[in-house]
Amino acid sequence: MLIRSKVIIVLIWLMAIGQIWGQVVPTPGGATLAEEYYKAGEFEKAANEYAKLLKTDVTWTKLSRYVYSLQKTKKAEDAVKYLRKQQRSDEPNRPFYELLTGQLATQQGDTTLAKTQYNAAIQSSKSSIAKLEKIAAAFSEAGETRWAIRSLETAREVSKDPTAYSEELMALYRATGQTEKSIDEIITTSKQTEKKETVLAALQGFINTKDEPLVEKALYTKIQQEPNELAYNELLIWYFVQKQKFTRALLQEKATDKRLKLNGSRVYDLGMLAMNNKEYKTAAEAFEYISTTYPQGQLYPFARRLVINAREEQVKNTYPVDKSEIRKLISDYQRMLQEIGTNVKTLDALRSTANLYGNYLDSKDTALTVLDLAIDLGKADKNFVDRCKLDKGDIYLLKGEPWESTLLYSQVEKSQKEELLGYEAKLKNAKLHYYRGNLAVAKDLLDVLKLATSREIANDAEQLSLLIVDNTGMDSTEAAMREYASIDLLLFQNKTDEAIDALNGMMKKYADHSLADEILWLRANTYMKQGKNTEAIEDLKKIVTTYPTDILGDDALFALGKMYEDRLKDKQAAMEAYQKVLTQYPGSIYGAEARKRFRVLRGDTLN
Repeated sequence: MLIRSKVIIVLIWLMAIGQIWGQVVPTPGGATLAEEYYKAGEFEKAANEYAKLLKTDVTWTKLSRYVYSLQKTKKAEDAVKYLRKQQRSDEPNRPFYELLTGQLATQQGDTTLAKTQYNAAIQSSKSSIAKLEKIAAAFSEAGETRWAIRSLETAREVSKDPTAYSEELMALYRATGQTEKSIDEIITTSKQTEKKETVLAALQGFINTKDEPLVEKALYTKIQQEPNELAYNELLIWYFVQKQKFTRALLQEKATDKRLKLNGSRVYDLGMLAMNNKEYKTAAEAFEYISTTYPQGQLYPFARRLVINAREEQVKNTYPVDKSEIRKLISDYQRMLQEIGTNVKTLDALRSTANLYGNYLDSKDTALTVLDLAIDLGKADKNFVDRCKLDKGDIYLLKGEPWESTLLYSQVEKSQKEELLGYEAKLKNAKLHYYRGNLAVAKDLLDVLKLATSREIANDAEQLSLLIVDNTGMDSTEAAMREYASIDLLLFQNKTDEAIDALNGMMKKYADHSLADEILWLRANTYMKQGKNTEAIEDLKKIVTTYPTDILGDDALFALGKMYEDRLKDKQAAMEAYQKVLTQYPGSIYGAEARKRFRVLRGDTLN
């Protein structure tokens, strides 16, 4: 039986806290008289009792405690004589006697003899794997971890299994500072499918440490040695994803796909992961690869749509949004539908087309017509129909017809009770009341949504409810909050110029109101959407300097860092902003991201 890694780890821990080889944990079960004497420190009595026990049953624990008890009673010479005699007469347990002789030599400063005896213990154990396992455990208990490693390495050679004892050796190598060997063992263990979670957890311990580069190096070495071993490729891709290096992950995934003929399935999964992490360029490349490489494959219709969808996200998140790019996206969707046809795999393309018309080209009636077509074609799919109804509700709100919107939202609430879409519809209805100045009604609905199963919806509800509560106590008419909500509606309707004019008016009128920092925050975000970086930065700085202890202080500081990094390419200013997030707001939700971005800019890790 293999030595359990948990046992070895416990033994390493015992060594780390300073216990010497003789002081081992009592064996479970009924305590013998010898054990009682030993624990009580009555070593002469303990030695006498262990001597009796060893005549009929030799175990490492009994033997090591017997020798230790002799030492404590000034009978070290007796211990040496006993061990020499037993080496000659008790062949099955000879490795134990040799190990203990080595221990005594070490205590006397005779390292040469100790090394000779330790080697002898391993040589004496080579007759069976079971013996090598036992002597490895004994070396561990004795605090001789490097010799425990040699014992297991020898057992691996005897077993002719290059993956034997990987977990055990991984722990022992790391305990002795042999990091590269430890990582190599971790990666080797990944070939055992059932060990995948253990491997990932172990490798995670090296991420963002000084030893991290060794992980990537070891993975590449393994892949070169065994190019067809999928487990190693999976680990390298996992590593790149952990480091948010989606482009490099995709290169590796495509190479793996071509070599192992995986039909694009893993590339598709990576594309979806990149989409979820807002790495739209990499996502588009992944879906483009599938579309061009497997035009007859099952994933083709989905990838064909998603490559456009990924580009759509890129366009929508590049400010100011380029309307000519929006028109190109619509043309791409239309060509796709002509090529593949309108079916269950492509219906979402109709939704995307409609929302592009309504939200970016101000073609609201066209958007409604396309959504009606989508509803008719997809009527067999209740969830799809309800999503289209939510889209229609949004379009009607863009048109300034809130009664049509609330009717559609309410239909979905009823149809999707206790489902995610139902909560989304309820949130849209709550926001509609908020936009129209019905703050009390909006808050009641939002308070219910705080308990929603979706964390995102619950958080949105919490934030909007908090905004209403925090800013409706200074004046009985709630005029400022209602005016602010009406501007929020203008922004929903993409009327950014009108919103900026209104925000400027509010800033003058309510400079001393509790909403002042919120007004600045909303104006800064609106400037960002318009591509007015200088104005946005000015408002963010005002929040940081004037309202540093308010709820938006860390939001503004982190947003400043991103502006400097992503838009102005000012590395130094970005690093200063991220560092302030870490020092001035140690509990900020942006802390982890700010630290990661700071380290990348400083050059701690490769991009």
